[in-house]
Amino acid sequence: MWRKSEPKNRRLHRPHVLDVKLRSDQVRAARVRVSLISFFIVTGTFLGLYLLWRTGELALNCFVYDNPDFAIRQVLVQTDGVIAAEQLRRWSGVKPGQNLIRLDLATVKRNLEMASLVDSVSVERVLPNTLKIRVTERQPVAQVNVARADAAGDLAMNVFQLDAHGVVMQPLDPRLSTVPLLQLASKLPVITGVNAFQLQPGRRLESPPVLAALQLVAAFAKSPMAGLADLKSVDVATSGVLTVTTGSGSEITFGLTDPDRQLRRWWQIYDYGRRQQKSIASANLAVANNVPVHWTLAETAPALQPKTVKPLKNRRKNV
Repeated sequence: MWRKSEPKNRRLHRPHVLDVKLRSDQVRAARVRVSLISFFIVTGTFLGLYLLWRTGELALNCFVYDNPDFAIRQVLVQTDGVIAAEQLRRWSGVKPGQNLIRLDLATVKRNLEMASLVDSVSVERVLPNTLKIRVTERQPVAQVNVARADAAGDLAMNVFQLDAHGVVMQPLDPRLSTVPLLQLASKLPVITGVNAFQLQPGRRLESPPVLAALQLVAAFAKSPMAGLADLKSVDVATSGVLTVTTGSGSEITFGLTDPDRQLRRWWQIYDYGRRQQKSIASANLAVANNVPVHWTLAETAPALQPKTVKPLKNRRKNV
């Protein structure tokens, strides 16, 4: 009549539980084996690469970096200027016996270009034991004289030179030059009225009047007036104009732009005065029309100084 309830013990209905646990243990063991194999493969690869790298490094040191065949025995210096080759070698920081392959060429280049007189440098290895250095020097076209107090409190005149781009240079010690410098320095036009605090060797002046004065100096060297007068000084203190004093004492005022046109007008005025046996005492070329000119009789004018010796062209030297 009444059906007897069946026992609810679920375990009696799981005959394959043991098999499931067995398969789980096998999968877990397989995963562990794969992990260990992967670990040993990665570790072995890393150790192999490390040993290979160390072996290569030792071989490189033995056969290259510590090889006496690559020790620097000669430093060839080629310059287009007047700096002595031995001084350039000292500035480079290269010492005989250094390894040519290990030498950092960028550091050698930077050491030389830190000198304000050096414009650019190229460095080249010539195996097995020669270093070749090519130097392009800045050429001074003008100078600036600045009075500064020395350690004793006395005023001393400091001289700075400028190249055609306005880069400030510390004058070269005459003992380090291959040509006499005193005569050359005395022929450079002096730019006055410059802010002394802007004169930092190796840096370019950004002052528009100073840059205009340098353009005028460059244009004057190519103008008809180059053989008839010389630029003794250029004053940039007055706003908007340049005041030039010549070796004969004439005072010529220039505008900041178009120096070629103003130099041609100067020559026309000079030529007119020569025909009238007069010399220019002063002239204002910054005025567009009706240039104001003051004359002096030619026989009473100061004698014209000899033509300025242009800066020596840079001569290439191989040492």
